[in-house]
Amino acid sequence: MADPFLCFRCGTSLEALTLPFSRRDGCPQCATDIHVCQMCLHFDKSVPKQCHEDDAEEVFEKEKANFCEWFLPSSEVFDPERAEQVQAAEQNLASLFALIFGKQISQAFQAAFLPALSPSNAKIGDFEIRQILLI
Repeated sequence: MADPFLCFRCGTSLEALTLPFSRRDGCPQCATDIHVCQMCLHFDKSVPKQCHEDDAEEVFEKEKANFCEWFLPSSEVFDPERAEQVQAAEQNLASLFALIFGKQISQAFQAAFLPALSPSNAKIGDFEIRQILLI
């Protein structure tokens, strides 16, 4: 039996989705695109274009849905340690906003705002944000 496919971001099983994954498929839990470089068997950060397939067109946004014809889903993309780091970063960000505004942030705000900050988009750390805001 083949290993199950898991969302690269949250680790949710993708058994409910039909294969092959379409460009429009998303994780049922976190709504992350699935037909992305980071879900692909050919993806490797250590090679040029981060792809082992020489004939594939270069994709610049590795976490965004793409039209790559060489896409083969990998069952080994979920990293629980990275997921814990993302969750901790989201909690730190919520705490930072609570410090700035002097109150607790609502769950609705967290649910709406924090998922939009993917690790690839959030390049600035908590310490740097505090320095920028002079806290």
